[in-house]
Amino acid sequence: MEVDESTTEIKTETPLENQDLSFLQESLGALLSDYGWCLLFGCVALYLLVQQLSKRRAERNGSGPGDVHDPSAVVERQAALEAARRRMQEQLDSKAEQYKEKQKQLEEEKRRQKIEMWESMQEGRSYKGNPKLVHQNTEEASSTTVLKPKTKKPLRDSGFNALTGEGGGSCTWRPGRRGPSAGG
Repeated sequence: MEVDESTTEIKTETPLENQDLSFLQESLGALLSDYGWCLLFGCVALYLLVQQLSKRRAERNGSGPGDVHDPSAVVERQAALEAARRRMQEQLDSKAEQYKEKQKQLEEEKRRQKIEMWESMQEGRSYKGNPKLVHQNTEEASSTTVLKPKTKKPLRDSGFNALTGEGGGSCTWRPGRRGPSAGG
């Protein structure tokens, strides 16, 4: 830049152009061509996020735990809860009563078995787990005097002889190999 003494004008080497928004169009076009899809998805996500947050805020402000709109509805709800609790308590009590009855029956059965065991030991018989079966067997034995003989199937055929190896099927005895023993 040169300053002339006679005039106070400033001279520049490049003249100033009339600048419009064309530089903005070029830079924005380049940005959209490079990151267009990312910007579109980001804007859609931001829109959905704002919608969701506004719904939550409306729900939270609309119905709070301290808000009571209808006192009769609250009373009805409390009565229904109390009735449900009463029903559940009755069911629990009945189940507990059934359990107690079952436990009493089991204890009575154990006591009866101990008495029967003691009595059988006093009579000189041995106690074999289930005294009912012992009493039934003794009653049946005393009522019937003739017992049927049971036919037993023999384990081997009559032609079996262990020394000959005949009649044994696939299992036969074979003598060992003759030769010197392994020991010295």
